[in-house]
Amino acid sequence: MSGKRESVVDVQGTVEYGFEPVRDAFMANFARRGERGAAVAVYRHGRKVVDLWGGTKDGDGAPDGTAAPWEAGTAQVIRSATKGIAAVVPLLLHQRGQLDLDAPVGTYWPEFKAAGKERVLVRHLLSHRAGLPVLDTPLTPAQALDGTSGPTAVAAQAPAWEPGTDHGYHAQTYSWLLGELVLRVTGRTLGTWVAEEISGPLGLDLWIGLPDAEQSRVGRLAPVTPPAPPAAHGLRVRPKRTVAAAYEDPTSLTSRAFAAISPGPDENDPAFRAAELPASAGVATARALARCYAALIGAVDGHPRLFAPATLTLARTEESAGLDRTLLVSTRFGLGFMLHGPASPLLSPGSFGHPGRGGALACADPETGVAFGYVTNGMQRNVTADPRAQALLGAVSHVVG
Repeated sequence: MSGKRESVVDVQGTVEYGFEPVRDAFMANFARRGERGAAVAVYRHGRKVVDLWGGTKDGDGAPDGTAAPWEAGTAQVIRSATKGIAAVVPLLLHQRGQLDLDAPVGTYWPEFKAAGKERVLVRHLLSHRAGLPVLDTPLTPAQALDGTSGPTAVAAQAPAWEPGTDHGYHAQTYSWLLGELVLRVTGRTLGTWVAEEISGPLGLDLWIGLPDAEQSRVGRLAPVTPPAPPAAHGLRVRPKRTVAAAYEDPTSLTSRAFAAISPGPDENDPAFRAAELPASAGVATARALARCYAALIGAVDGHPRLFAPATLTLARTEESAGLDRTLLVSTRFGLGFMLHGPASPLLSPGSFGHPGRGGALACADPETGVAFGYVTNGMQRNVTADPRAQALLGAVSHVVG
């Protein structure tokens, strides 16, 4: 990569001594991997060591034709990286004795027992083993956002396979499964719980249900072309034929899972950002994601760790592994978190976290004390791993050994 190309993007922020390779990788994302606007943050043993941002706020340029810069407080829709944040809630409820992971979901949500789901356990929802990745009748965007149609639909839905016997990514239905469970247990929406119990105490710019007052901080998402090898950082930039065919076949489990909301919602619509969709509509800064995961594994600025050792073990103990019925690649899940594996490489075999389709990633590695957050407005065609995020993870791994 040439210095001339890198100089076009004004990368701002700080890196602690020794973490300069992360800045180099971040700059290379703009020069070689199609980055438009992004931020990355890293915590190590509860202390922020990387905090960088650059490019433009909007992936498609601002609506008025200008190119507003990405600023220190710019936030972004993080798509499925929201799932990892959402998973924190039931795990903390379990830690507090308010939720039994081995209880049938119907214990807390009686209507859920319909259509042969009496034996679906709470842990099945978190590990994508409930057999409910699709809806026989997809929801419209308006229904998906109204807070009631989604829970009603998944409660009535019959499983696509015997719950607990296999796993398949619940791309959209995860929103209503977890959201309604938390509401039934606590009387609060999942987004409210996150705001009051996590984001507020830790000072995080992280929301599941973006307040109107914060809308102006959020950049617009836009598609970008993935890089060609070798800039793809060892990842396949084109899916296997069988996977590509599944996404193109409207009758496949793969297509139906992602089309549980049909037509797809406009993720740049303020109404989408304001909706409490724990599967896909979280909004955060990279700094907030890294700080949140840092707090899961250790103390941060005087705040005690969120996960007790036993809860941390639950989060990253394998519950599901092997060929994913939805994604048609090999995936690994703990309770609510993706685990390190070929389809979604993280920092180390002991890492846990969650990617967002098209780019975003947040994860933590308890063994090295590292927590990582990356957000972008340029959506590449990937589901579980992104070349830009992988380049940054590689740089972090090189530094911490």
